[in-house]
Amino acid sequence: MENSYYEPIDAPSDAARDEGDFEYFRPTEATLSVWSPTMQHGGPPSALLMRSLLRCQPDPAQHFTRVTTEILGPVGLGVNRVAARVARPGRQISLVETELQVQQADGTFRAAARSVGWRLRVADTAEIANGPDPLTPGPDESKAVIGFSDDNGEAVDWGTLGFIGTIETVRAEGRNGSTPAVWLRPAIPLVDDEKTEDLESMFTVIDVANGLGTRLRPNRWTWMNTDTTVHLTRVPNGPWVGIDAHMIAGPDGFGSTFADLYDASGHIGRSAQTVMLSAVQ
Repeated sequence: MENSYYEPIDAPSDAARDEGDFEYFRPTEATLSVWSPTMQHGGPPSALLMRSLLRCQPDPAQHFTRVTTEILGPVGLGVNRVAARVARPGRQISLVETELQVQQADGTFRAAARSVGWRLRVADTAEIANGPDPLTPGPDESKAVIGFSDDNGEAVDWGTLGFIGTIETVRAEGRNGSTPAVWLRPAIPLVDDEKTEDLESMFTVIDVANGLGTRLRPNRWTWMNTDTTVHLTRVPNGPWVGIDAHMIAGPDGFGSTFADLYDASGHIGRSAQTVMLSAVQ
């Protein structure tokens, strides 16, 4: 197993110096997609974008409450770079956006993914807090395994293919649809020699909801998501994320995956993904 999903590097010598305040990274094989060996799974790029959002003019009086990540094209395995900016500053509400670009064979960079996150001011609303019951059993009540294998035919048997082989999983009781819920956490850091923040850990695995919420077989269908939107109802705590997902397939070549999200203390929000459906030829 690789030591991390990304290794920080200096800007390539052929990168223009006046293109922005970018951080540069080299993706490792731990980022590989289950759909193709030439591109990254959606999870690590989403986490790298979340890392960029968190580091952009951080304000301890605000927390991220909604983050939308859009995949603009295949996120390749060449040099990756990210840069963020505050698009809408404010003391109570602010909007931060970031973009991930991938270097092409000719040395130029193209946009491959972007994220936009709303930050809201912190206030004490514990008196009126509510939400679904915690997900059971919790992540520490069963033995974690690497990857996701299904022997009961309840979901897709992803095994330990590519990125899936870098995450720890624990099965839980599902409430959405007919597939089980799953606790997940990355087994390796996001960036080499760097502590992974809780939100970064969460966004490393959140893209997997699309694969957990269906019984479709990848030898007959593909269901790639073009985006992921996460609405948070409180600040997540800890690296474990419980995902209780259900994919709804429409009759016109697309559908959606909806998931309830949990940490070890309880419900933390919901996610939604647009899914492009295609029959395997």
